Amino acid sequence: MRLLWLAFILLLASCGKGPAEPSPFLAPEADASAYAKDFRLHDAAGATRSLKDYRGKVVVLFFGYTHCPDVCPTTLGDMAVAMKQLGTSAAKVQVLFVTLDPARDTPQLLNGYVPAFNASFIGLRGTDAETAQAAAGFKAVYRRHPQSDGSYSIDHSANSYVFDRDGRLRLILPYGQPPADIVHDLRILLQGA
Repeated sequence: MRLLWLAFILLLASCGKGPAEPSPFLAPEADASAYAKDFRLHDAAGATRSLKDYRGKVVVLFFGYTHCPDVCPTTLGDMAVAMKQLGTSAAKVQVLFVTLDPARDTPQLLNGYVPAFNASFIGLRGTDAETAQAAAGFKAVYRRHPQSDGSYSIDHSANSYVFDRDGRLRLILPYGQPPADIVHDLRILLQGA
């Protein structure tokens, strides 16, 4: 009898609720309340930058480092292809690359590396503490691994964070998202969805 009563209560609780609207996006939507609302880092010229500086544009934020052998160049390359596919709409999208390796990724190195993928891409950096704070705010994890030759590599998460034109986090792009799928989602955000 208890089981029947529980089933009846669950049935009543679900009444009036239609099926959930399917997401128009191909990438997972983000719960913005679980992430930082902004960051404070520096561009290659030393100017302090925050998300507010890019209001009016869709922003794609990625954490990585220039010595990365695979994930970072692949992600930046995919974003460059997506920007090309966007055509003139690409002017309304800003890609930001935040280095997790400020010791090696000098402003000059970032300024040469990041725009090599697309002239509009911007590299950002901070002190170790600023970098850790920005990464933690977006749940980006990373860890340095010393090598036998005295150098090091960095393991890091590979998601990109997509903000709408009002600066709200909307999507988490997983690593390897095809450029055509990225373009699909960026176009929806550019239309004001």
